Amino acid sequence: MLRFTSLVYAHKPDMAAWLSSWALDFAARTPDCVPTATFYPEPSAPAYVEQALGRGARIFKAHVQVGDYDPRDPLLDPVWALLEDAAVPVVIHCGSGPAPGRFTGPEPVRAVLRRHPRLRLVVAHMGLPEYAEFLDLADAHEGVHLDTTMAFTDFTEEDAPFDRALLPRLRDLGDRILLGTDFPNIPYPFRHQVEALERLDLGEDWLRGVLLRNAERLLGRARNAERLLG
Repeated sequence: MLRFTSLVYAHKPDMAAWLSSWALDFAARTPDCVPTATFYPEPSAPAYVEQALGRGARIFKAHVQVGDYDPRDPLLDPVWALLEDAAVPVVIHCGSGPAPGRFTGPEPVRAVLRRHPRLRLVVAHMGLPEYAEFLDLADAHEGVHLDTTMAFTDFTEEDAPFDRALLPRLRDLGDRILLGTDFPNIPYPFRHQVEALERLDLGEDWLRGVLLRNAERLLGRARNAERLLG
C-alpha cells in the first residue's frame, strides 16, 4: 500500500466542515495519507468545500445511505459544480447495499450526472447490489469509476453475488475500477480482498490497473487541479 485515504462523511448538518478540517490536518502530518474531505447538503457547503479544495483536498467522500440525503438536493448543486470544475473525485456510497436508503440506487446519481456530466465519481462497493446498473452509468459517463470495497469477497458473495455474466463488462471498464478495502473495518483479512480480485481471472494488466495504476491516474488528475487552484 503506497497511499491511503482517510475517508470521512457527515450524517447531519454542521459536522462536515470540522470533519474535513480534521482529515486535512491528519493528512498534513501523515505523509502517506491522501488529503480528504466531505460535505453535506447545507447552505454552508459551497464555502467549506471551496476552502477544503484550497487546502489541497484531492478526494471527497459522500455517503447517501448513512447521510440519508438526496444527492439531487439543490443545496448540493454548487458543490457538485465546484468538484466538477476542480476534477477532484468523490467516493460516493450510493448503492442500495447493505440495506436500501431513501435515496440510494442509480437514478439519483444519474440525475446529478445529467447536470454535471464531467464529475469524477467513484461508486463504492461496485454499487452493490445494483452492479449492472452502475456499470451502465460508467459506460455512459467517462468520469464514473467503481471501487471494489467488499465486492467479490466470500462475505459479500453470500448475500449480493456479482453476476459472472458481467465479467466481460468489468474487464472492458478495467481502467475505471479501483481497489477499495474499508480496512480495518472488515470481517476478513485484508489479503482476501486482493485474492477475490485475483480469482476473477481478468488478467495481470487488469489487476495491476485496479491495484495501482487507475488510482494513480485519477488522483494525478486531482493533483493537477490542485496546482491550478493554488
